Amino acid sequence: MQPPAPFIRESGAGPAVVCLHSNASSSSQWRALGERLAPRFRVLAPDLLGAGKSPPRRADHRAALQDELELLEPVFERAGESLMLVGHSYGAAVALVAALARPQRVRAMALYEPTLFSLIDARTPPPNDADGIRGAVAAAGLALDAGNPDEAARCFIDYWMGDGAWAHTPEARKGAIRESMADVRQWAAALLGEPAPLQDFVGLDMPVLYMSGRNSPASSLGVASLLTRTLPRVQVLAFDGLGHMGPVTHPERVNEAIAGFLEVHRPS
Repeated sequence: MQPPAPFIRESGAGPAVVCLHSNASSSSQWRALGERLAPRFRVLAPDLLGAGKSPPRRADHRAALQDELELLEPVFERAGESLMLVGHSYGAAVALVAALARPQRVRAMALYEPTLFSLIDARTPPPNDADGIRGAVAAAGLALDAGNPDEAARCFIDYWMGDGAWAHTPEARKGAIRESMADVRQWAAALLGEPAPLQDFVGLDMPVLYMSGRNSPASSLGVASLLTRTLPRVQVLAFDGLGHMGPVTHPERVNEAIAGFLEVHRPS
């Protein structure tokens, strides 16, 4: 049987850059970055499982980041033997696991707060810095069970963006986010259950731009504390005034940093 194929938003020409979006989003998150990079890079921005125009997640097994790698195999094939990875949140976690699977092909990575919460649990059993996201997912799941996807979205979005963020989200964007909440428990299962130990990331011998927001919650900053001490060639950039959703709320600032980093590491 033919494996499911992802939807890919493609632009530009040159060295390949694969951009992976956050949860409750889609490849459209990277539209502005794609336009910025297109004169110098070939940008491939896929929709991950259950997002945008890509296939839904399988309901018959426990979700894992490996599921995303299987979906993305055609993207990596199109990118060629050498590529750079850009990722935000869940997408940045997928990028890290993809780099572990194919380190010789990944030239560089620009990551904004990968959410590999499994690393926190492995280092310090609960209660720990991942408790906040566990609580948000549990509350969102209960809201879904009660038939209230709007409340589920509020629990999830307000955790990442602050109290009241969901209420101020434009109505035009709310529908897709509500629908995406059906996967909230599977996102958590994949991120909390990722088996790769922290020590594996010592072997990622490529330049990494690790971005974070100073106003981000403890869960994503806890992951940052571990990975930025482990990745061997990491450049750390913390944005004043930004939170976990910085690539969405302040794309100009984040995209400028990403574009500058990729240009430095662009093959001649």
